[in-house]
This record gives sequence, C-alpha cells and structure tokens, in this order.
Amino acid sequence: MPEQASDVRVEATRRLGPPLLASRLSPPAPPEPVVARPRLLRRLDAGAAGPVTLVSAPAGWGKTTLLAAWTRLAGASAGEGADVRGDGSVADSDRPAPAWLSVEAGDDGDRLWSYLAAALRAGAGPAHDDAPVPDRPPRPDQLELLAAALAARERPVLLVLDDLHRVTDPAALSGLDFLLRHTEQRLRLVIGARAGLPLPVHRLRLSGELTEIGPDDLAFTDDEVADLLAAHGVTLSGESLRRLRTRSGGWPAALRFAALALRRQPDPARWVEQFGGDQPDIAGYLHEEVLAAVDPAARDLLRRTALAETVCADLADALTGGSDAERVLAGLAGDGGLLSRDESRPPWYRCHPLLADLLRAELARLPDEEVRELHLRAAGWYADNGRPAEGLRHALAAGHWDRATELFVARWPELAPYDGGEPAGPAPTPPPPEAVRRDPELALACAAERANAGDGAAAAAHLRAAAAYAGTLPTPRRDRFLRLATAVELTLARLAGDHHEVRAAAARLIRARGAPPPSPDPGAVGEVAARGGVARPEVSPRTGEAAEPRTPPPGTGVAGARTSTADEVREALAPSTAGPRGGATEDADLRAFAGTALGLVELAEGQLPAARFARALHAAREAGRPRTELVCLSRSALLQAVRGELRAAETSARAALAMPPCHGWACRLDCAYAHLALALVALHRDRPEEAAADLALAGPATGGEPGAAPGPGEAETAAAAVGALCRALLLHDRNEPAAGRRILAEARQRLAGRPQAAELTHRLLAADADLLGARGDLDAARDLLAGPVHERVEPVAPLAVALARVELRAGDPRAAGRVLPDWEGTDAAGWPLPVRLEAGLLHAALAGRDGDARRAGRLLEQVLDLAAPDGFRRVFTRADPAVRDLLAAHLDSGTAHWSMVSDLVRVADEPAERGAAEPGPTLEEPLTERELTILRYLQSILSNVEIASELSLSVNTVKTHVRNIYRKLDATRRREAVRRARELRLI
Repeated sequence: MPEQASDVRVEATRRLGPPLLASRLSPPAPPEPVVARPRLLRRLDAGAAGPVTLVSAPAGWGKTTLLAAWTRLAGASAGEGADVRGDGSVADSDRPAPAWLSVEAGDDGDRLWSYLAAALRAGAGPAHDDAPVPDRPPRPDQLELLAAALAARERPVLLVLDDLHRVTDPAALSGLDFLLRHTEQRLRLVIGARAGLPLPVHRLRLSGELTEIGPDDLAFTDDEVADLLAAHGVTLSGESLRRLRTRSGGWPAALRFAALALRRQPDPARWVEQFGGDQPDIAGYLHEEVLAAVDPAARDLLRRTALAETVCADLADALTGGSDAERVLAGLAGDGGLLSRDESRPPWYRCHPLLADLLRAELARLPDEEVRELHLRAAGWYADNGRPAEGLRHALAAGHWDRATELFVARWPELAPYDGGEPAGPAPTPPPPEAVRRDPELALACAAERANAGDGAAAAAHLRAAAAYAGTLPTPRRDRFLRLATAVELTLARLAGDHHEVRAAAARLIRARGAPPPSPDPGAVGEVAARGGVARPEVSPRTGEAAEPRTPPPGTGVAGARTSTADEVREALAPSTAGPRGGATEDADLRAFAGTALGLVELAEGQLPAARFARALHAAREAGRPRTELVCLSRSALLQAVRGELRAAETSARAALAMPPCHGWACRLDCAYAHLALALVALHRDRPEEAAADLALAGPATGGEPGAAPGPGEAETAAAAVGALCRALLLHDRNEPAAGRRILAEARQRLAGRPQAAELTHRLLAADADLLGARGDLDAARDLLAGPVHERVEPVAPLAVALARVELRAGDPRAAGRVLPDWEGTDAAGWPLPVRLEAGLLHAALAGRDGDARRAGRLLEQVLDLAAPDGFRRVFTRADPAVRDLLAAHLDSGTAHWSMVSDLVRVADEPAERGAAEPGPTLEEPLTERELTILRYLQSILSNVEIASELSLSVNTVKTHVRNIYRKLDATRRREAVRRARELRLI
C-alpha cells in the first residue's frame, strides 16, 4: 500500500478513543513464495465495480492471501478498471484505493464499528476527514447522514473486510447493510469469509449485485500448481502434477504442504502416488482448522458416511440410524462449506478428497463389527435404490457372501462398467477358498465387482477361480453359470478394447437365448476362465475333480465356441423364434446387455449405430434395468441429434439427465453424452451460449475436459468427433475460423484409418470446407472436396452439398447445380436432416438466381416444412446472403411459417455481419449483467421509474446503473448510450 494510505490509517487510530491495532487496518504480508494468479485478480477487479464481492471458502483456500495481494496491487495503482498484466501486476488507472479491515473473533458491535470507522475514513481519504463516520454502532439518523455523504461522493469508497464470518451477531452488521442499500453504490465491499455470513447474501444475489468467488474458483489450476512447485524448486512430470492437483482438489493449503514435503523427497513421483489426507501436516491442519469447529454429531455423520464416495440424506440416515441428515448435510455444505452438493433433487453431497481420506482413516479405527454393519446397511440401501454396483461392493466388503452372490445373479446386467474414471476405492477382501468352492458364482460376483472398478487383472483372477470350481454346481445351475461367466468375459473384453472378442462373446450370449439346454460339459465350463491361449482349469467328467488345465484351440472364445462375424452377430441379435430358456425377462436382459456392448463398440469405431441402441433401449426398459437404459438413452440422444431429430434428441437427453443413476456425480460419461446431444440441438437452433454451456459439461465424453477419462478400454471416438464439430462452429461464430479448422483437422486425424467412420469423417470434412469458403479461400475448399465427391465415396451427400455451396460462392451456379444432389429423391430420405435442409436451401437459391421465383418459393416452403417441427434456425441464420434474400421475399409471397420467417429475417443479417467484420472495439470496463439488462430497456421509451417497476428495483438503483452505463460507454445522454452500445454490438 502507498505510504499516504498508511499514514491515513495511523492518523485515524490516533483520533479514536480505544486503541486500535494498525495491523488490522492493513493487509498481511503474503506467504512466500508468492504465486501470481492474474485470473483471480481480474475477477476481483470486475467485482469491485459492483456493490459486493464475496470470496467464500473453508479454511486454507487462500482467501486472505488473494485479497491481500489484490489490495496491495490495487492500492499501488489506485485505479478503477485496472488492467492486470500477465505477471499479476496492475496497470495505473483510476480505481479508488481499497481500505482493509481484518475481523477478529469476539468483535462485538462497538469494537467492530470502531475499526469500521477507521477503515471508512482511510478509504475516503484525507480530503474527507470530516465525513460523519461514527465510532460506535450508529443511530438511524447518523446512518442516514453517513449514507447521504457517501452517495454524494464522486468516487466510491472501496472496503475489504477479511474473515467477516467471525461476526456472529447479525445486529452488528445491520448498519453496513443499510449503507449498502442507500449509498447508490458509492460504498463497495470486498468480503472474505468462510461461511455463515450475517449479510443478506440471497437478496444481493437475486438483485444481481453480488460477485461470488468460491472454492472452485480458488482451486489451483495445473499451471498454478506448476508455478507453485517451481517456486519451491520442485519438478514433476505432467502426469504426476495432474495427479497431485486431482488428489488435492486444487486446495491451496494442501498444495503448499505438498510443495514443502516434495523438496525433501528422493522420489517425488512415488510420493505423489501416495499423497492423501493422512499426511501428518495435512491431517493436523484438517483437524485443527476444519473439523475442530464441527459439531460432534455432525462429525460422526461425516465419519460414518465416509464409507461412500457421495451421499444423499436418505443414505446418510440409513448409515447412521438417524432422521435429520438432510439438515446436517445442508448445513455442512452451506454454512460449513465442508461438502459440495450437486443440483439433483434430492441433492447429493461429497467431501473434499483429502478430508474424505482423513474421515476414512477415522472410520477404519471403529470396531470391525461396527464397520461391517455399516457396509451391510450401505449394501441394502444401494441395492434397493437402483445402484447395484455399489451394493455389491459393500456386500463383499461386509463379508456377506450370500447377499453378494444373490445381488450379482439378480442384477448382473447393471454391473457392467459403463463410466470412466479411477477405480472406486480399494478392493474388498476376497472371500475364502471354501466359500468359492461352495458357490463358484461368488467368485463371478467378485470378478464383476473388480471389472466395474476397472481392475481387469483382478477380475480375470476371480474368473479363473470361479471356473476351477464350476464342475461342483448341479446341472441346472451350470447353464446359468456359463451365461454369467460369458457376460463377465464380454465385460473384460470391453475393458481391454478387444472389439473382436466383444462381438464373439455377444454372439454366444445371444445364441444361448433360444438354444435348447446343452448336455453338461464341465470342460466347456472350465474354459470360461480366460481367452486366447491362457491355460484354464477344467473339471474331469469322470471324477468331478479339477483336471489338468489345457489351452483352447486358436479362434475359440469363452466356452470354446468359434467367434462369429459381424453379420452372424447381427443375425443372432434378431428375436429368436425358439423362445427364451429363462423367460421374457432373461431374454430382454441378454438382448439389452449384448446390444449395448455392441453399440458401444461400434461407437468406439466411429459408427453411428442408432438402431442398435434403440433396440437395446427397448430391451432394457422391458427388463427393468435403469442403468443399462441410461447408457442407451444417452447415446440415442446424441445419435438422434446427429441425424437432426432435434425434438427427440432433446427429450431423450433430458430424460437421461433426470434418471436417478445420473445423480450424485455418478455416471458422468452418460451425462456427458446427454449434454453433448443438447449442445448439438442448441447449435442447430442457433443458441450459441446454450451450446457452449452444454459442450463444457460434455467433457468426459469429448475429451474437452482436463483429465477427463474415456470409457472403459476405449476412446469415445464418435463423441469426440461431434464435440469437435460443435467447437469448430462456435469458434467460427466468434471470428476464429483458423482455430476451428485446427480442431476439425485433429478430429479427422483421429478418425483416419477407420472406414466405419466415413459418415462422421465426411461431416467434419464438409464443415472444414465451409470454414474455408466463409473466409474466401474457395480454391482450397474446392480441392478439399472435389476428390471424394467425384469418386463417389459414400456417404457423398454432405460433401456434395458443401461443394455446391463453394461453387455458388465462387459465382458458378451451373457447377453448383451439376454437383448438388437431388434433395427430393428417394435416397435423400435417408440423409441426416441438416444435410437435407442445406441441400434444399441451395436448390431454392439456384432457382432464385435463374429467375424462377415461384419454384424458389415452393422449395423454400418445403425446407421450412421440414425445419419448423424441430426448430432448426442456424441453417437459415448462418446461410449465404442469397438465402436471406429469399426469406425476405418469401414473407411477401405468403407462407405457412410467417412468424418463423419473420423472426429469421429480423436476425439473419447479424451473424453474417459478425462473421464478415473484424473484431469490433471492446469496453475497457465491461458492463455487468444487470447493466446490460437496463441498457436494453434504454432503447425503449420507458422512464427510469417504469424500468425500475419492470425489474422490481428501486429508482435509485436504476439511476446508479444508468450512471455506470453512461460512464462505461463514454456517453452523456440516453440516445448517445444506445448508439454507442449498438456500435459495440451490445444490443
């Protein structure tokens, strides 16, 4: 801080009656070494332009460090709208210097206001020493005088209040709340607090007057972790660095402890692998700073629910035997900030990873019988609430072998691993050999549990153990065992990415539906243990004892059966006329399980197997398997969106996200597919902001999320291609075609050598050519498309339509007409709807150029008939000028879609202008969301009073926003502000 500001604070303390600590009126020195965090400094700069900025997080998240660094930098520059440089410094401008106050435990109204008075005088500056700032909690008349004095100031007073949560009496802050409401934003607060803030946060949030920075924002990024480690002289590989950040959750305190410890480690990478909440420094900090303030009953709930990765109130009540878990969990997530909560109903909660480590360590110290009882309660709850995989894991952890086997046999189709990510905790203790000998299906249950956790090696070992004792089963159960073992092998093949074996196992599984029961063959049962030349135990037909293992002949699969071709698999999946052996439910289970596995394999190869997933979805619903249904529904949503069935895609995606398995951070990959479908739907409907938001949530499927894990054993090829297409088009809309082309090129490279992915490859190629054509590089676009189109590489329609558009842009309508396919032919019915709409519009444009207005209008009306039911807009709004002219003329000639065409004509020119123009000027200080809302009203004839009534705000608040708008737009009148805003394309 400047010396002048410090002198003001010291002088302020001398005038007060009780002695004041100068250290509480200046920001503390930051811990060394300092890590520059310019992204957060910019957030604080932007927030300080509004009434209240709240930095809220539990202990150790760097609130004080951040606020102190920002206060020092902002005070050094003393400039409003300061520009943060790359090194974290702030450029000189015109922001008021912030005043600082550290709140301490025990501050009552008198003590707090004495310090507030000193801070306010310091913030007002020496020229305002006579401001009526009371040294004690002010009376109403004093508050009004102070509010009036602050409101009359030309520059606001900026006050930083650190650790404001330490004020426990709301009455102590009532005067501050009054000043916020009546100083016309001349008083601005930047607050650091843990939780339980005694200010009307909800009202501020609702009125758009609150900027919030929380733990997710304060968490260190990979780059910031690298900077911190480098400052401590520590070097880690990229993989170890990402693991450290993941395990720490970006928690600054933990990362500083880790950086200090890593300096002493001979093998830093190994230390990072073992890093957790049980590290002495971290455990001590958590005990002293986090858990010490938690009520004993709430802490016991945290310890017992640490058994689960995530928890809802009903599960917590089941584990604790209580009935008020919802209140406790909500309090810990809100006031305590110890838990994160999702947006589902009912909500799910989870601990920070390091706190969860500590709580699990405490849980392990409970008596064994008590821990087993908790596992049994968890197993029962999960089994009864549609989460059999977690139920099986806890049943095995409890050592309840009968329950685990029953759960596996009854729920096996839903135990397949469909989601990516790290293994779910340590493996349960394996059952003793005598338990497996008594019931080999128990070993299959263990194999399924390990496969679900992503541990293929352990799963294969359990599968071999199951096969060793399969001969002891009675004849009726051997057939069931064989089918269950085949299902486990199919799962392991998926984990290994062995598509050939997945197809072979699926064919065997489906063929078993209608075949008569085979004669018992213990040798065949023994072969289930492994694939491809691995020796497997058998059972002797003569003695029933385990025989010497033998190696299966090449080309054999699970039970010695020959693998089938893809055609044979498809034929096997057709409904059998022989009738299922196990009844309708078992038949539906087999069709759903195998069909889903085959659909996932085809997606991984770049195919778009919509019909496959539709059949599997029907079977999953018939069998009542919600987990399998979610997998099929989320993939179907994406495939429907790719086909252009936008209404169906949106319905499927939202239904998938509403399913219970999607709650509590579970099934992230399936949810990502649903969000990707919604992103594509929003893009076709020309809602770019909505598309970008959903695309960000699709990271686990598209690979667009840092550290996102693909599905088990395979890349999400199709999803990555669709995500690349969406991102490229959004970048094009933002005048970044080169970046869009790079993304498309990378996506096409990933599909290279995959002939099954021709449809996706051609869609990407067509989009690439469109980006080239939009920036005027028509020759390059033509060269990109001409070869595949002339060679008739199927599916050729997307490429032919794109080439026709290039020729039309080049001014050669004859060449465009020659290459443009017939969009009304029988073949066109099978095209994706976006391709068909684009072809129809080009035919209409060509007819218009030929002077045949009647035919152009008829074709345009047909395109509108196809586009309207699903809400397509982008195909019109981002079209070439000829199409926009046709739309305008179509209004005069009459249309059944008058409202839609009128709206398209109104907005169609904006994207074209935006795409053609260079990036326009930007504001030095951007408008807030509330200011943008009021700016839109300024275009109307409404007065400030009427605008206030429309927005349920006070007239003074509207006036304050209008004054800020004028200042930021460098305008003095309403008309001038509107004109300037239009120049900047803000309205």
